[in-house]
Amino acid sequence: MRLSSSFLPTLKEVPAEAQIVSHRFMLRTGMVRQMSSGIYAWLPAGLRVLNKIADIVREEQEAINAQEVLMPTLQSADLWKRSGRYDAYGPEMLRIVDRHKRDLLYGPTNEEMITDIFDQFVTSYKGLPALLYQIQWKFRDEIRPRFGVMRGREFYMKDGYSFDVDYDSAVVTYHKMMLAYLRTFQRIGVKAIPMLADTGPIGGDLSHEFIILAPTGESGIFFDSAFADQNWLEMPVDIADKDSLASFFKRMTSFYAATDEKHDEAEWDKVPVERKCEGRGIEVGQIFYFGTKYTESMDVSVTGSDSKKIYPHMGSYGIGVSRLVAAIIESSHDENGIIWPDAVAPFKAVIINLGMKDQACKDVCESLYKTDPENFLYDDRDERAGAKFADADLMGHPWQIIVGPRGVAQNIVEIKRRKTGMRAEVPVDQIIEYMASHQD
Repeated sequence: MRLSSSFLPTLKEVPAEAQIVSHRFMLRTGMVRQMSSGIYAWLPAGLRVLNKIADIVREEQEAINAQEVLMPTLQSADLWKRSGRYDAYGPEMLRIVDRHKRDLLYGPTNEEMITDIFDQFVTSYKGLPALLYQIQWKFRDEIRPRFGVMRGREFYMKDGYSFDVDYDSAVVTYHKMMLAYLRTFQRIGVKAIPMLADTGPIGGDLSHEFIILAPTGESGIFFDSAFADQNWLEMPVDIADKDSLASFFKRMTSFYAATDEKHDEAEWDKVPVERKCEGRGIEVGQIFYFGTKYTESMDVSVTGSDSKKIYPHMGSYGIGVSRLVAAIIESSHDENGIIWPDAVAPFKAVIINLGMKDQACKDVCESLYKTDPENFLYDDRDERAGAKFADADLMGHPWQIIVGPRGVAQNIVEIKRRKTGMRAEVPVDQIIEYMASHQD
């Protein structure tokens, strides 16, 4: 994309309404614009990040054989009345009446709808397990929406749902999803620590929330740094083998991790002092087993191998995709702007032309740009160098390729790594290879 003809409206001044870092930088870089209280339009740069995160989520869901669906944002109130949640949910639910006087709602979550869909198509235990997910917009009418997309009313979310024949099978599915989530966050480029969460009246210990370390986080967290050193992408786990999955889960839960609400001082004392990490964190996802809560309340059953009625055991698995964009910024920035992880940056690199009137500079920039026009942003504006550098740092491109007349005369360009500040002079024909071999 050429910056001179792109819709990337940056701001020099800090918007008065922005209270936290991610909100300020998302507005200043032109990622989003507020349309009403807690509701944002996603502009090209922000949408690119949103889509890249969603693509990684999809790939890791498919790796555990989850199948994608797309459910409507508007739901019939009758489904929620069947489960008993319609009146209990509270004012966060946006209730609507259509022209035929039918009660509808803008979905804050989808347990009822997915259970109804399952009921229409699966009648036998042979149809289990079933693992379905979607990435869709949700709406919760927050009393005081704040912090930009971190706590907005409308948000983009991955929500998945599983149906299993019994508890033991549901545990296997839970282990698969835990693995998928750890791999998802590692691929995105963030350290998201799973921490035991409350399961409410259902009880048990099958609920974890995923927390990204950030100073503006709403939760105090304690964890063993050995957890953050694990490479989940290279861990040999056979998702078709429940014992392999159980072994992975045992290893994952062997490292202490807890929010301040669940913190256990006795267990914390067992962690070596040099591995103790404390701070604050932002929740970006949660996985949760809730058994037969919805299948029983909605009378959704299948026929078992003995011809008896079985209520499938369910779980739900969420990732706040739009919230994750803000959380990444909160955990990865400096005073100059965003520092994007490579995998989700709107652009892999920006080409900064410091010689707009120099034909040789133009030729080199054009040549570099054409090698990857989808992932390279070409700053071809007739602006002073300082403004170009400031915008490049603000937008957080992982790489800056700086093309100037003196370097071009020697067939060399300067390259800067945004994350570390590292600079190097590299021959023009080795730029792509250099970036590929220097990924921190």
